[in-house]
Amino acid sequence: MAEIQITTTQNVTIAFTAAEVGERILAYIIDLIIKIAYVGIIITILGGISSNGGIGIEDRFDSDPWSIMAIIIILGAPVIFYTIVSESLMSGQTLGKKIAKIQVVKIDGYRASFLDFFIRWVMRFIDINIFSGIVALVSIGNSKNHQRLGGMASGTGVITLKNKINISHTILQEVSDDYKPTYLSVIKLSDNDMRIIKENFIRARKSQDFKTILTIKQKIIDVIQEEPKEDVTAENFIRCILKDYNYFTKNM
Repeated sequence: MAEIQITTTQNVTIAFTAAEVGERILAYIIDLIIKIAYVGIIITILGGISSNGGIGIEDRFDSDPWSIMAIIIILGAPVIFYTIVSESLMSGQTLGKKIAKIQVVKIDGYRASFLDFFIRWVMRFIDINIFSGIVALVSIGNSKNHQRLGGMASGTGVITLKNKINISHTILQEVSDDYKPTYLSVIKLSDNDMRIIKENFIRARKSQDFKTILTIKQKIIDVIQEEPKEDVTAENFIRCILKDYNYFTKNM
């Protein structure tokens, strides 16, 4: 499976699994069904299809064409802005993406902003709407980070959330009920900090990259403003930090 390399604001590179084309198409189809269902409900409420093939708005409202146009725009807004509003409010997901378990993320490690989602939304007309998705498929298949044009323009990519994750891949660390924390200031770190620390600590230990281990140690010290206890190795210090953090979060 293809990977997307994301460099976080702490200059740490994390590999995510790129969403497959099939997953993205599934999300698109689900979102399309939701939009069609909404339109169907609106048509039903307005009295169905008129004899001339249009929506029966004329039978309910003033036949003035500008009034009808305004009503159509208002009622059609949820369909038009569905994607950008959903991704902005649901952290890079629409209902379709949520069901398909995929998500839009920033390639540079920052949180995706409304502007990023807006750029993706505007580019959908080229990627998907105008050319029936052909441009998007070609772009995804040939780009380094499996992005459509909207993703390239906004610096975003789509990752899958279906990775098989166990406790060794998360920030969780087994601690006993009678565990005594050593570094109280560890609470200055966030869940995201701890995830990055653990992932890179495990990777560094496997490759015996002691330089990275020392870098992780120093970054922790810079944040918590607390030095390791005397005669504690860098590895044991980091292990202790992981356990301390999980002790506090477990008991909050």
